[in-house]
This record gives sequence, structure tokens and C-alpha cells, in this order.
Amino acid sequence: MTQLTLHSIGPGVTLQDLGRPGWTAQGLSTGGAADRLAILEAAAILNAPIQAGLEMMGYGGVFSVDSDMRIALTGAEMQASIDATPVPQNTSLLLRAGQKLTIGGAKQGVYGYLSFAGGIDTAQIMGSRAAHLTAGIGGLLQAGTTVPLGKDTDPLAPPMRLTVAERFAGGTVRVMPGPQTDFFDPAMLTRFAATTFTRSPRGNRQGMRLDYDDAPFGLSGGRNITSDLIVPGDIQMTGDGVPYVLLAECQTIGGYPRIGSVLPADLPIIAQAGPGVKLQFAFVTVQQADATAVSDKTTLAALRTQTAPITRDPHDIADLLSYQLISGVTAGNDL
Repeated sequence: MTQLTLHSIGPGVTLQDLGRPGWTAQGLSTGGAADRLAILEAAAILNAPIQAGLEMMGYGGVFSVDSDMRIALTGAEMQASIDATPVPQNTSLLLRAGQKLTIGGAKQGVYGYLSFAGGIDTAQIMGSRAAHLTAGIGGLLQAGTTVPLGKDTDPLAPPMRLTVAERFAGGTVRVMPGPQTDFFDPAMLTRFAATTFTRSPRGNRQGMRLDYDDAPFGLSGGRNITSDLIVPGDIQMTGDGVPYVLLAECQTIGGYPRIGSVLPADLPIIAQAGPGVKLQFAFVTVQQADATAVSDKTTLAALRTQTAPITRDPHDIADLLSYQLISGVTAGNDL
């Protein structure tokens, strides 16, 4: 078993996978990665199963492993280097035993992910390794500790790259109507869709506040509603008429009215919008929303087809002399 050592760590680093679906009736939201797409992208790049990685909110840390391991950095674009040599995002990299991987602050986006070809090998709780801070499952990772990793079965696999869609600059996000959308009068719905919101500094894995310069949003006729089921992506209007978009660790029921729900396909844009980023919402029909619904398995299969091998310049291969360059004998990875 490989050990990952956390020499230093940012204040918001947790273990995350795709969470715990199926526990809503017991009061536990799915949780899991704030940007689920980043977990799938890592699996495609590493040609590995969908598995847990380190979610780094804004800042990473310094890490090392005690045996060679392929890694991938996905999600937010973060400053990263191996032994002071800069390393790219969305690419498989070989982290050799004893090398120091340093991941600094996010240059774009909020949540970065460090994934390992061997996966994280901690014990599962209720079918997942994900920390759910709101529910008290797992917790923040601490400097000076170690995390067990599975074995990388193919550390000499050729490096792969994935070109990903940009999702850090905000923009227009699609929203489908929900059971309370009609409680807002048409003029208010039109104003909501025409408003440019700013991602507030107030936010966490439960949800984020959206600031704007206009009159508060509220239900027509001063209606009240009873608490009912809520899910990630729901846009709640608080008592002061300010919208909050719910994220991975949202509660399972709530009493604030919801003007609509962000499509799961667009939730990564919301999750990765840093403070100050501008966002707008566009309503789509339920039928249009259904057309965007794709399973994780299908998404991963599509991402795998988009990966491509990297052709390296010999000048940049630090261990070039360790390769067999004369007889024509290779490791077979090029066949």
C-alpha cells in the first residue's frame, strides 16, 4: 500500500468522491464533490475507475508518496509544481517516491482536485469515502498525517491530456422550473432572468449567496409555504429576498421558496464561480432540462474518448537516460 503524506495543507481540503445517493429520506444529502465533473475528468485522464480524490477549496498544500504514483489535477486551475518544476492541469503526471508536489492557490475557480491512479484506500462510510462536514462524517485533512492509497497498476502508462470546457468565468446558467416557480409572478420571473448576479464571498459546500442591485425577490401575494424536499441546484429566496444556490452539502428539506433549480449539467459553473464572478440565469422547460440529463457512466465514457497522449520533448524528460534507447526494446506502452 502506498502512503500519501500531507506535509502541509490548506484550510479546506477534504476527501471527496461522488457522495452518498439514496439517503435523503433519512435526512442526509448526497454530498460528495462540489464539482462532480472534475472527479469524472480525473478518472478519464488516469484511465481509472471513478474514485475519491482530494478536494482543495482555494488552496492545496505539499504532498509526497512513498512509491511511484500517477496523479491528475482537475477542477480549479491551481498553481502546482513537482520539485519546483511547474506541472499542467488536466494531465496525468508521474509523481515519484519522495518527490514533493506543491499545490498553491487557485488562479481560476474555487475547488481543485488531486486524484491518484491507485485511488484513496480509506474505509468507506455508508458506501462512500466522502467527507460530509455538515453531517459530521469525516472532516478536514490535517498537516502531518498520511492517507492510504491503492496501488497504481500501470505507473509507466503514457501521459494523457484532456481538453476541458471552461467553467470558471460564470456567465449564463440554465434553470428549470420547480414546484414553487409559479408562486412568483411573471414580472418577477422576468426580472430574475434579466438580473446579473455577483457571487458573494459568503458561501461554502452547502451553498452560495448571490448579490445584486435591485428590489428583493419574493412570492406574490405574501404567500407562505411549508418545508419540503430540496436538492443541490435549488435557488432559494431567503426572507430578505436574496437568492442562495444550494450545493453538495445542502440540507434535505427547507422552507424558503425556490424560484427554480440549476441543471445538474451546469452546477460545475456555479460551484467554480469565485467571489465577484458574474452569473445570469436562463429558464428552460422541463423537456429541455431532461435532454441534458446524462449518467455519470455515459459522461465518463465520453470524456475517455476525448483524452489524448502527450508527445514529450526529450529535453524535458529528466530521467531520459533510464530508458532503453538503442536496441529498440520498449516497455510495450507504445504498441
